[in-house]
Amino acid sequence: MKRLISFALCIALGLPVFGTGKASAQDIFVSAKGAVVMEYHTGKVLYDKNCKDRLPMASTTKIMSALLTAESGGLDERFTVDSEAIKVEGSSMGLQEGDTVTKRILMYGMLLPSGNDAANAAAVAVAGSVPNFVQLMNDRAKAIGMRDTHFVTSSGLDDDTDEHYSTAYDMALLAREAIDNGIFREICGTARAKVCFGDPPYDRWLVNTNKLLTSCDGVIGVKTGFTDKAGRCLVSACERNGTTLICVTLNDRSDWADHKALYDRCFGLCESVSLKTDDLSVNVVGGESESVGCYSPEVKINLPIGEGDSVTRRVLIKPFVYAPTPQKEQVGCVRYYYGGRLIAESPVLTKLSVTAQSGANTSVAEYYFEKIKGIIAG
Repeated sequence: MKRLISFALCIALGLPVFGTGKASAQDIFVSAKGAVVMEYHTGKVLYDKNCKDRLPMASTTKIMSALLTAESGGLDERFTVDSEAIKVEGSSMGLQEGDTVTKRILMYGMLLPSGNDAANAAAVAVAGSVPNFVQLMNDRAKAIGMRDTHFVTSSGLDDDTDEHYSTAYDMALLAREAIDNGIFREICGTARAKVCFGDPPYDRWLVNTNKLLTSCDGVIGVKTGFTDKAGRCLVSACERNGTTLICVTLNDRSDWADHKALYDRCFGLCESVSLKTDDLSVNVVGGESESVGCYSPEVKINLPIGEGDSVTRRVLIKPFVYAPTPQKEQVGCVRYYYGGRLIAESPVLTKLSVTAQSGANTSVAEYYFEKIKGIIAG
């Protein structure tokens, strides 16, 4: 009876109804065919609307193209663009035959004005041809765990194929991987950039199509997309008070508003977690004491509510240190993991100083010999 009354009250007041009692964002309506909000550190899904349905993803494809370009090296070496590769329809950074560029400039061209010419030029520069580059894209997708993704083009153009697709979930995995790359992260979060290219090169400004960079608090990237087949697509990442969320919407006529609404709700589904490791020590060679206690400073990290218990740790400490050993000397570190992914690290420091034993001249071999004798003697 109490449940029925509670249900009736929720309906009467227009409140969301959930059987679990847990905080949720599932009551938010978004117009996207597929959508997801993922917490960066854990990969935990905080919001899901058909997030594993295969859909075309338009120019958000360039997240993968730009990431592979960033990882290819030689980003500031100048070269002449392939004249055939840049003959492509749709959005452009303005490349023309004979232009000299760098891979870094092509990344700006992909991630800001969403240049299809930039994506193709980068593909040839990195892999020798667009088909070879697309194979690299699909190989990397498998390595990331994008199980429902298949790339056909480097740009995201999908007029001539139905085999270029991904899911909101897979694109969130890709964005999570991409923003780990410092070069990618810097470029995708730039609202306007002055770059120098051409024949001869001259300065010009490129403007980012991602309006969230200047209209939504904390947004740091990532990429827009649109084709007639895919509709409006948007992958974004946002940081607020130590929490990083990734939001993806595919085929969404209200993408700007939907991302803002999802962020406003989903940041409230995370909490601060304190990570601390006690009872540590390190052996001391030639000291007044054989060991010294250590500590690892507390680390605070924001995670989805209730996920702190899933964090594991690995303590890495030197087998020994030589006396004299000063206070607060770093002798190792503690690494914290969630699902096998490193999410935080803290140094291991000595609590006290240890003076050298008077007249001591203990070698490492002698030290361990004495240790072994003590163990055998029991």
